[in-house]
Amino acid sequence: MSTAPAPAAPAVPQAPGTLRAGLVHPVALVRWLWFAYMTPGRPGRATTQHELRWIYTAWLAAFLLKMVGSSWDVSWHFMWLRDDLAPPHLLNTVGTAGVVVLVLFHSYSGYGVDQRALRLMQVGIGTFLVAIPVDILNHRINGLDITSWSPSHALLYLGTAIMLAGALRGWWLYAAPGRLRDLVSLGLWLFFVENVVFPNQHQEYGVLSLEAYNAGRTTAEPSLLDFAAAQGQTPTMFMLPVSSWVHPAWLVCAGLLSLVVARKVVGLRWTATVVAVVYLGYRGVMWLGLVAMGFPPSVLPVVLIVGAVLVDVAVTRRIPGWAAGLVVAAGVYAVAFPLEMLGLLPPWSWWSALPVAVAFAVLWAGVDALAGSAWLARWRAADEPAATPERAVV
Repeated sequence: MSTAPAPAAPAVPQAPGTLRAGLVHPVALVRWLWFAYMTPGRPGRATTQHELRWIYTAWLAAFLLKMVGSSWDVSWHFMWLRDDLAPPHLLNTVGTAGVVVLVLFHSYSGYGVDQRALRLMQVGIGTFLVAIPVDILNHRINGLDITSWSPSHALLYLGTAIMLAGALRGWWLYAAPGRLRDLVSLGLWLFFVENVVFPNQHQEYGVLSLEAYNAGRTTAEPSLLDFAAAQGQTPTMFMLPVSSWVHPAWLVCAGLLSLVVARKVVGLRWTATVVAVVYLGYRGVMWLGLVAMGFPPSVLPVVLIVGAVLVDVAVTRRIPGWAAGLVVAAGVYAVAFPLEMLGLLPPWSWWSALPVAVAFAVLWAGVDALAGSAWLARWRAADEPAATPERAVV
């Protein structure tokens, strides 16, 4: 039997004194991070609050890049022909690469996640990465297809939602209760809601692009219009490709439902309102920036704020979902009517008010039932508890 001593583990390099010092010397920063944290571990591994803040700040940064790239991408497609290497795609790719690195980090080290959170992250990024070649192939076969509602795009939204659910779970389980946990949670929920309502941007851009085309001042480049015509598509077919009931139905039954869940999970009185206001503020800033660069504008779904305020009030006053859903949907449709008449919303089918309100009430009632279920009580507990005294009790 050999008595040779085991090789000593490499010494961890000295940590950069400040973030600025680390950014000035990125190679040294990466080397320190690698030796200090890229060690194998199981989900639920002890993670300090300081480490959690750094990890989930990186998640926020990655999704900010993805969100900005996606927002630019919609406007880009109403002006230019699709290009796999277009600047918005490249910006989105940088954010996606950041998410891939984070999921690999969690998978290898076990820091900052439990088993369920990690699985959600892995399934989410896996779905997203599978959707990318599917979407490219879809464009190769079907041509233009700029609609946000294509099946390949739906896979991208689904993957993003699943990985965000994992990040939300990991942060909420292990972050200590307090203002910081609430702020980061609001940031993650902002990205979640933005991803959910993202498909509606097609109609929000399309209505103004079609209006400009009909007025003889089209915002689309001739190459885009010629390509659409060669495929037998009229401007209306690719600028407003879905029925006019889709925008209100999705805004209420998907967008507002996400805000209901956010309000119940985060627990702050004005959670839904804050998320909606920040989202519309972001859309407004992007509107100014894109228009300044010569890209097409969009209408902004300001009715989302009305619905968010009503959601917060209903949850605070403990109004049952079956009743609150009807009232909130009615309020949104009432405010949307004059906005649509003024051209500040895409076309809405007003006959959809009743079925959308009923569907939203049923969905909200389902959320209420789930909130009080034994299954959720089990879900809220980490399946592999972290061995750290700083862990939040949820």
